Amino acid sequence: MNPTQEIDTRGLNCPLPILKAKKALAGLQSGDTLKVVSTDPGSVRDFQAFARQTGNDLVEQTTAGSDFIHVLRRR
Repeated sequence: MNPTQEIDTRGLNCPLPILKAKKALAGLQSGDTLKVVSTDPGSVRDFQAFARQTGNDLVEQTTAGSDFIHVLRRR
């Protein structure tokens, strides 16, 4: 998958990855995808809740080493 935009939130803890994702999504068009790379283990749960609350699609969540990767599709 080729995301429309990617942001790196490594080293940031809740709520900063969510806040940065929210800001990035605001600049995207409907249907565009955003990839967020985080090192915060709580981000898995946080992005699930964020997607439910905002109506954006959580397309994918994966782990690569110490990175947690979240892909969201803007509603």
